[in-house]
Amino acid sequence: MLEIKGLHVHYGYIHALKGIDLSVGQGEIVTLIGANGAGKSTTLNAVCGLVKASAGSIHLEGEDITNKAPYRIVQRRVSQAPEGREVFPMLTVNENLRMGAFTVTNQETISRSYERVFGLFPRLKEREKQIAGTLSGGEQQMLAIGRALMSSPKLLLLDEPSMGLAPNLVLLIFDLIKSINEQGVTILLIEQNANIALSIAKRAYVLETGNVVLSGEAASLRSDPAVQRAYLGG
Repeated sequence: MLEIKGLHVHYGYIHALKGIDLSVGQGEIVTLIGANGAGKSTTLNAVCGLVKASAGSIHLEGEDITNKAPYRIVQRRVSQAPEGREVFPMLTVNENLRMGAFTVTNQETISRSYERVFGLFPRLKEREKQIAGTLSGGEQQMLAIGRALMSSPKLLLLDEPSMGLAPNLVLLIFDLIKSINEQGVTILLIEQNANIALSIAKRAYVLETGNVVLSGEAASLRSDPAVQRAYLGG
């Protein structure tokens, strides 16, 4: 579904991505792991068009989407739940969700998306009229993911969904991520908790200072001594 070839990204003089290759197959969960500053979020943002590639290409289902405008990429059914959730704090839960459907014009499609999101996240239905800034951290994370689902994405990009959450909520969020994948949504995941990310992903890439240094089946990387020492506390 997603093919990244030789991707370079610069922030001024900072060379953030140094020619990475990466692929995500239809129906997979693929995770990127690595230390802060390795280039994980930059990779997602390049896919979404939020940062510009200085070289290389990004293809979605065979179509070149490199450096397309972000709204064009959303129209191609790619959505991101960003790091830090970034909900609209002064809008209600319902209004936040509606913002996720800004590229959708068919009201029946929007209604089905609401039903889907509320089916996955019943707590959001209970708080539909509540101001988003008053939600708990876990509820805001549910809202960020739900908002991303409102455009009926084929590819969902998740950036640190467990950040700042209590352990019981982390398990709940990851159970929901698995449910979303089982509904047919392909997922590219960044997650600080490498152990849980590798436990649900099919394949994984390890990034270090803008380079892919390891890749393979998630189960194999989970048992790799170098990965255990660096990311799993082994």
